[in-house]
Amino acid sequence: MLNRNVANNFPSPGLSATLSPSDGERDGVRGFPPFKVFATLSEVRTMKTIAVTGGVGMGKSTTANLIGVPVVDTDDLARAVVEPGQPALGEIVAAFGKEMLDGEGRLRREELARVVFADAEKRKQLEAILHPRIAERWRAYLRVWREAGAREAAVVIPLLYEAGYEAEFDTVICVACSAAAQRERLRARGWSDDEIARRNAAQLPVETKLARARYVIWTEADLETHARQLERILNQGETIK
Repeated sequence: MLNRNVANNFPSPGLSATLSPSDGERDGVRGFPPFKVFATLSEVRTMKTIAVTGGVGMGKSTTANLIGVPVVDTDDLARAVVEPGQPALGEIVAAFGKEMLDGEGRLRREELARVVFADAEKRKQLEAILHPRIAERWRAYLRVWREAGAREAAVVIPLLYEAGYEAEFDTVICVACSAAAQRERLRARGWSDDEIARRNAAQLPVETKLARARYVIWTEADLETHARQLERILNQGETIK
């Protein structure tokens, strides 16, 4: 297994000027690894960036937990940017109605998903609200890590290709499994087959993502195998040049 002992604390420059530790906790950031994966001051600008992508339920979050470098998952950022008081939440209410809020003024995520995954135009409307704000946050974390001297950092972006962000990264790892394994995992979350089909239809086919990525991790074996695949990628000298 990877053993880079990723810590949950990190320095605090950020979005405009500051990202605090509480921002990182809220955003699900896995902060900084030990010194051996940090650059010298002369190497600060050479931090390599890794995008992790793949279909829903295919193991992206597991990869983030195993990767052993500073990492943020855009699914966590998506939750953060719609917290009460955030501008995106007001825009969602204006676009989709007050029925998207519960009695405490929080977003009814399942209701919003039901609406947008049934209508491509509404999904695009939601993405136009969320994607710029999410990207602002992961770019800010990359700046923090680069300035702190990290050698590598990763962002988990399910819609990497769909949103056109792949050019911002040095390399892409696509995490994948068979359609049968995906269905089994998502059914275990309580998703219907119709819901699974709608979610898949909202993304590029995983075969397309596999073809465009530099590296692939197949996630139908145990965690040890998953970790070994990831470690081989990270340990290759030419991995992210």
